[in-house]
Amino acid sequence: MISEAIKNRRAVFPVQYNNDAISKEEIKEILEAANWAPTHRRTEPWRFKVILGETKGELAGFLAKTYKEKTENFSEFKFQKYLNNPRKAACIIAICMQRDAKQAIPEWEEIAATAMAVQNMWLMAHELKIGAYWGSPGIVKYMDQFFEMADDERCLGFFYMGKYDGELDAGVRATSIEEKTVWL
Repeated sequence: MISEAIKNRRAVFPVQYNNDAISKEEIKEILEAANWAPTHRRTEPWRFKVILGETKGELAGFLAKTYKEKTENFSEFKFQKYLNNPRKAACIIAICMQRDAKQAIPEWEEIAATAMAVQNMWLMAHELKIGAYWGSPGIVKYMDQFFEMADDERCLGFFYMGKYDGELDAGVRATSIEEKTVWL
């Protein structure tokens, strides 16, 4: 039931991943779910770059090096996360958005459509018992130095994925929907 999937989906972080592989078929199924997200005027602005194998280590090196070079408030803890998290994931999908310059659609709507595509990915990954986490570090603005990007395309973050053992904690919300809703 979709309501149960929505309530039970959790962020599963790279430190929680085991060493089990994610098949290409599972990745394709997750990406196909993304492709069915709502999109104003059918612009389908989401773009994805699948990072596997040795490229994960190359990404880790790039992220750590870029963080060290570009940050003003260096943290060894963050540096180590950039260096290690990509290697812990079975797969990383760079979440990108490409605006159609011919369309007069506000940028926030294209970002929202891309976020809905990621929500679809997250729900499909959850159904497949694959843990996932969306991270958007500030250094994503430099990703055009790591992989090729089209005109008007930008990286919004990374969707880390990995299989995990055990059960996930139950979800909670700080306040009820009634406290966040005004009926007019």
